[in-house]
Amino acid sequence: MSTRRHGELVGALPYARRFARALTGSQERGDALVAEVLPGVLAASDSSDARLALYAALARRCPEDAAHGGLSALQRQLMLLTSLEELTVEQAASVLGLPQTRAAVELAEARQHLLAASATSVLIIEDEPIIAMDIEELVRGCGHTVVGIAGTEAEAVEIAERHRPGLILADINLGPGGNGQQAVARIMRHLDAPVIFVTAYPERLLTGDAVEPAFVITKPFEPMALAIATYQAVTGGVPVA
Repeated sequence: MSTRRHGELVGALPYARRFARALTGSQERGDALVAEVLPGVLAASDSSDARLALYAALARRCPEDAAHGGLSALQRQLMLLTSLEELTVEQAASVLGLPQTRAAVELAEARQHLLAASATSVLIIEDEPIIAMDIEELVRGCGHTVVGIAGTEAEAVEIAERHRPGLILADINLGPGGNGQQAVARIMRHLDAPVIFVTAYPERLLTGDAVEPAFVITKPFEPMALAIATYQAVTGGVPVA
């Protein structure tokens, strides 16, 4: 393998980790899946896009007939690839080995099902008021209720203890108010709820070197990306054979 190809694969690993974690529902299982497929991708003499090659290898480990939560595994993969990983329909179809027309049909059906499938109560942890308002609007637009908006660690813990949300949507950096990951760690001592972290720099977070979130979306994000991440978090990901 060329040095250039090796470098491309290393650069693509954070995104492969994000996809695998969302696909499986946990950091541990997702990172293990990446480690499992990586040797085969490294050994392949392939000039294709490194990131797409990793996505394709991960997708092959998920059986197409593994329906879950009303969506087929194929539909969930398409939604993750197009919204969470921001691929075009054409790229996603190529990754999954599908005709583009079928991918478009499957994606349209999945989106119709998605918005009403995972409604829950949400705690938003975000210290920027304008951003928090935008996120609240997106959350409500996805059919969820917002139990509170916290700008600091202390506020987040207090709201979580009082309302016990079904989902936590947390920014990483809370400025003078602390750290979103620390706030979530404190909350998780008394509450078992899925968490989605929001960051402008996912590649800095998904290193695989420490305990990290299973679900990550990139700032700024679109409503469908939030809807898909929420669905994945609430339903726990797709079983992988």
